[in-house]
Amino acid sequence: MSTKHWTVDIAIDDDGSGRTRAHALLTTDATPTLRGDGSAARNRFDEDVPEIGDELAAGRALVELGQRLLAQADADLERTPA
Repeated sequence: MSTKHWTVDIAIDDDGSGRTRAHALLTTDATPTLRGDGSAARNRFDEDVPEIGDELAAGRALVELGQRLLAQADADLERTPA
């Protein structure tokens, strides 16, 4: 049995105007680096809990990253001989 470690780095940027952007980067030894992006806009109801924007943007970036990872797997399967 072998264990593989993949690293996901999430960078979150709040531009001060109520927009939060997140970029999730997946690094592995076997696949190219994949990136997912997400964003969130501040809502007047979440001003008391500022991390909501971070959570939404990061979650959306991870969802996009997951979709790209699945697309990469599909592309790899298509190149594999039957």
